[in-house]
Amino acid sequence: MELRPLIGALGAEVFGADLSQPLGDNMAETIRGALWEHQVLVFRDQKLTIEQHKAFARKFGKLHIHPFIYAKSLPGEPEVLRVVKEKEDRRVFGERWHSDVTFLEKPLLGSALYAIDVPTKGGDTLFANAYAAYEALSDTMKAMLEPLTAIHETEVPEVDPVTHERIEPMRLVKKSGEHPVIKVHPETGKKLLYVNTTYTARIKGMTDEESKPLIDYLCAHATKAEFCCRVNWKPGTLTFWDNRSTQHLPINDYHGQRREMHRIAIET
Repeated sequence: MELRPLIGALGAEVFGADLSQPLGDNMAETIRGALWEHQVLVFRDQKLTIEQHKAFARKFGKLHIHPFIYAKSLPGEPEVLRVVKEKEDRRVFGERWHSDVTFLEKPLLGSALYAIDVPTKGGDTLFANAYAAYEALSDTMKAMLEPLTAIHETEVPEVDPVTHERIEPMRLVKKSGEHPVIKVHPETGKKLLYVNTTYTARIKGMTDEESKPLIDYLCAHATKAEFCCRVNWKPGTLTFWDNRSTQHLPINDYHGQRREMHRIAIET
């Protein structure tokens, strides 16, 4: 297996790995180590069935079922989330910078996103390095943030923002989790900035008015260009990312074209 860094900030393309074949323990540990080092791994030209995609993800942990979007899962496959934008859709799922489901008390280990149908141009995904964002803060800012806890929340809307279909009332549940603003990654021991535009609602112990300027600044800082890489998708591309040390943003620049991805998330 060969790794070629995408750019300086984070990310690597992986060559010499056929994910349709069962992963041995040694190969799985090699991939796991590469994930902690590079944070985003891109596997090209894969030909995966749903079961092969799931088998790959299971080598790294228990598969996660999204608490709200079961209706978007593949029929009979609740762990496989269909991320689809049809030609007529104007909005894209996950349209703001985020780490997946940080409103949960226990963050996900990572996600494995597999490209099924992609536009002829556009539809890339940006990833941001939360370690680099932390390191670039001043010592004074780091010291101020160290004791702070952020509250991450989500509310499921009554109408799906992409399809405009009404969401079943049973799924209208508000979720809330608390996480340190400066988090220590459990595998690498490195500190990272753990806030995102989509789910970070306020700083614990502060009012919304007090929290907003700080959260806005930190979210803008965390996604500066020098902390980011860009993944271009082709059918058969699988991207595996560390959900705790990255954020991501799907770029909505392919109106009139269809894009379908299958995402499997992995619990810690």
